[in-house]
Amino acid sequence: RPCRPNGTGRQVPSPRGPARNRADPGKPGVESQPSPSRRRTGGAHPEVRSLEPWYRAAELTLKPPLKLWFNWRFEGLENIPAEGPVLLACNHTSYFDPLAHALAVVNGHRRPRFLAKVELYDHWFLGRVLRGAHQIPVDRGSGSRAPIDAAVGALREGECVMIFPEGTVTRNPDHTPMRGKTGVARIALEADVPVIPSAVWGAHQVIQKGGQKGLTFGRPIWGKIGAPMDFSEYIDRKDDIEALRTVTDAVMAELSRLVADLRTRYPKRWEDR
Repeated sequence: RPCRPNGTGRQVPSPRGPARNRADPGKPGVESQPSPSRRRTGGAHPEVRSLEPWYRAAELTLKPPLKLWFNWRFEGLENIPAEGPVLLACNHTSYFDPLAHALAVVNGHRRPRFLAKVELYDHWFLGRVLRGAHQIPVDRGSGSRAPIDAAVGALREGECVMIFPEGTVTRNPDHTPMRGKTGVARIALEADVPVIPSAVWGAHQVIQKGGQKGLTFGRPIWGKIGAPMDFSEYIDRKDDIEALRTVTDAVMAELSRLVADLRTRYPKRWEDR
């Protein structure tokens, strides 16, 4: 499924198959340079840095201790656009992941808007924080389009929307990404924005789904932001189940590649601590 020139010097995806890596034709869906501004965004404008007391309070409360306690390393922050709509697809290894992925985005000078399960909003304090920070509730298993519509609306307002395509913490014993749900593809094609993969490794040792905790001081937590994945060739097939699955699988394949890269280089002495 090679790329073909379009007569302007740019490489564009061939009509069939997932989008291609413009730096390496062997990898699907990855652009060599972040360029979301060239995409149609339905009138999107740069993210407005309005006053948000709950968001600011959460940032001031959480960011300092997180940065102090763990040994953070982020790569690829240049792939997060400084303004305009951003859709990040994140791997999910533990309950600590939202904080890790959010810190990467905050370091990239953007405000994260997560799609978060609606159960979190039932807690009197956490629910107030999530609503105040303009996070997006998701009623999993309901089949409602409300989360997708809300995410698309946020993107059209120039926000940075973050989604866990797996929908839950991975059940793979080695903490690698599972098969993704098609919500990420539906949002990307409906809003006509690229998908930027965000991988984190090391967070799986911190707070696991079963309650296990590894709060060792200085634990390395590494993150890597991949290049934007362009799926504009599928815009006219946004209601096609096969196209949605193809886009989703390409995103998960790239996430798996980023996770494998981080895992290979992660300090071995911390793997079981």
